[in-house]
Amino acid sequence: MRVLLWHVHGSWTDAFVRGPHHYLLPTLPERGPWGGGRGGRDWPAEEVPADRLRDTDVDVVVLQRTEELELAEEWLGRRPGRDVPAVFVEHNTPKGAVPNTEHPLADRTDLPIAHVTHFNEWMWDNGRAPTRVIEHGITEPSARYTGELPRAGFVTNEPVRRWRVTGSDLLPRFAEVAPVDVFGMGLDGLTEKLGLTDDRLGLMGDLEHDRLHPELARRRAYLHPLRWTSLGLSLIEAMQIGMPVVCLASTEAVEAVPPEAGILSTRIDVLADGLRELVAEPELAARMGKQAREYALRRYGLARFHADWDRLLADVTP
Repeated sequence: MRVLLWHVHGSWTDAFVRGPHHYLLPTLPERGPWGGGRGGRDWPAEEVPADRLRDTDVDVVVLQRTEELELAEEWLGRRPGRDVPAVFVEHNTPKGAVPNTEHPLADRTDLPIAHVTHFNEWMWDNGRAPTRVIEHGITEPSARYTGELPRAGFVTNEPVRRWRVTGSDLLPRFAEVAPVDVFGMGLDGLTEKLGLTDDRLGLMGDLEHDRLHPELARRRAYLHPLRWTSLGLSLIEAMQIGMPVVCLASTEAVEAVPPEAGILSTRIDVLADGLRELVAEPELAARMGKQAREYALRRYGLARFHADWDRLLADVTP
């Protein structure tokens, strides 16, 4: 099939375009969020100028933002879901009046919503829209766990702005038992806001995956304190690397992290004690990390991900 989609989430798109179809990514002269194409990525996908889409054969449109409905109609000259088959991928947990948040496409019976977690599917009010859950699949990181540093690693973006969402306010509890190294964008001001010293909180910055994963693999455990997230792909990446995880039992985490893969609890004291134990016992950390890797490869591998998407695309196309 010839599949039109936008580059919205890098890790998700990286996995999606490695499937068996022909993927089309729109471009604009100024690039930007609506015409960024591959965004410099080495992806097996074709960039197509937006003004050429009306003359381009498209079998199905995969939408990820509500604005893309109008954009696709304008550029293709066809209405997604009505004149051309389409699917809407909902990446996010609902916002606002949870659990009463109505999905923007709740009344679109002609446009299936593909949720990326089961938690999201039943937490959103989807109205009459047909839904499907297709869990994440990721490209397996090449890095392998070593765990030689008795520190925790945490990958997040904008932890100061997002604060309670990312669980940033919880970091001092963990930094008491082990230094925490934070990777990602928008880290400025985090140390000062938390009142931590540099020896307890390391700000590692935003690294490309080929640098991030080997650095992360050196940390003894992966910390995931997020309160409200769909399912952080960095958590799955850490597990596939072979890291044991210390994870707040919120949203989809209870499905993503089996007990043998690390410490999973709603109790911060249990999580902190678990981190202390993993830091003190490298052999235990390695055993749990091995279980985490085996589980994440099985559940969140590309083969399963692509098979699920193949079934959905076949269902929506004539």
